[in-house]
Amino acid sequence: MLEGILIGLKTALSIQNLLMVIGGCLIGTFIGMLPGLGPMSIIAIMIPVAISLGDPSAALILLAGVYYGAIFGGSTSSILLNAPGVAGTVASSFDGYPMAKKGQAGKALTIAAIASFCGGTIGALLLMVFAPALSSVALLFHSAEYFALMIVGLSAIAAFAGTGQVCKAIMMTLLGLILATVGEGALFNMPRFTMGLMDLQSGFGFITLAMAMFALPEALFLVLKPRQADTGAGAEIKDMRITMKEAKSIAPVIGRQSLQGFFIGVLPGAGATIASFLGYAVERNLATKEEQAEFGEGSIKGLAAPETANNAACTGSFVPLLTLGIPGSGTTAILLGALIALNVTPGPRLMIDEPQIFWAVIISMYIGNLILLILNLPLIPYIAKVLLVPRNYLIPFILFFTLMGAYIGQNNSTELLMLVGFGICATAFKFADYPLAPLLIGFILGGMLEDNFSRSMQLYDGVAFIWERPMTLALLLLAVFLVILPSYRARRARLRAAGIADGD
Repeated sequence: MLEGILIGLKTALSIQNLLMVIGGCLIGTFIGMLPGLGPMSIIAIMIPVAISLGDPSAALILLAGVYYGAIFGGSTSSILLNAPGVAGTVASSFDGYPMAKKGQAGKALTIAAIASFCGGTIGALLLMVFAPALSSVALLFHSAEYFALMIVGLSAIAAFAGTGQVCKAIMMTLLGLILATVGEGALFNMPRFTMGLMDLQSGFGFITLAMAMFALPEALFLVLKPRQADTGAGAEIKDMRITMKEAKSIAPVIGRQSLQGFFIGVLPGAGATIASFLGYAVERNLATKEEQAEFGEGSIKGLAAPETANNAACTGSFVPLLTLGIPGSGTTAILLGALIALNVTPGPRLMIDEPQIFWAVIISMYIGNLILLILNLPLIPYIAKVLLVPRNYLIPFILFFTLMGAYIGQNNSTELLMLVGFGICATAFKFADYPLAPLLIGFILGGMLEDNFSRSMQLYDGVAFIWERPMTLALLLLAVFLVILPSYRARRARLRAAGIADGD
């Protein structure tokens, strides 16, 4: 391994590859800030540029830099505008945007930058040490385990349900699962629930739904309740510092979510989105009652957890890609296509046949995360100045990026009609105090849940896979535990409060 690291250092520290890291990080950061322009689209566009370089190491370093740069920068629009264009940064908006509304935009961006850096760096170190061993662990996961893992992801709805809102969260999750069934099914390549519309044959676009659930209601909310929406938080924007107490508070969160996010990223098909949602859910369940009340209202732990997890998972997703040739997400699937186009065959022999590529990518990840931190921290005061603009003037910008993101995501004008329709419904849900995050979780995980459940049913001729595969059963029991735990804690708190009242 030491020899491989030295080869990687020599390759990654060449002038050309350092420029590739810096260029990829810059492009990825700015693309990640724009809602709708996720890493998948920009990597697909840049594949011809990468291939023209001729050097597979430089090409993969450039594309990898764009990937984790976009995840790193994707938190900016989530925090400042509540418009997550990348699925992995949706959970960052749950507490990041409330912090920005309180005048803590600088602090929120600082926490996001530090958490992202730590998650990516720890992930790169873990990738360096555990990549060969983890490739064999990833092979143990089949359709049944992925189905159970999706159930665990859905159990995260308990983290997004406030007091007395569990039923509402479940209803919104079911609505998200229903929306995920529109389009071609997993078992039969036949359109369903499309009402005869060709534009619905491929289902609803994630970007459209994400923009409709978060960004569009924000713009409409500014119109409908201008006084309530005008926070006037500009005076405190320059406060980027985090106190020693806050640093000690988020340090264990960053440590836990770096490990959890990385190992979730290792699993093909899991990725940064599930890691961020699970990271948020786990930290909320581990928090004290007083800290739980802050989640969704501007909790620093609620921001640090998904930001750390999604960057660690982004790094972990390179394990199945490089060691097994299995893409862990849509973005790594595009990277796999780029590798094949460069005549590089990812798999168990990549470390032996092309060590300079394998180790150079890993070393470049550490360098890239350092560059991203150096680039982002000085820019925070300037990025946060978007909040100095009067809230009413932000409406056209939010609407522009929302409409642009929805259109670019599918290149279809019908998406704009869907966006407006979903946006109006989401605004009504927001006024009725229904949580919108469970709907998006149900939609994101619904397709993967159905695909893996269908394959498991075919392979095991029914639901026998649940008890025939111990790992599947263990994951399902974990999901049940994650659902029951918040209810148990709430009931215990009620009984304790009743006991205190009786004592009085």
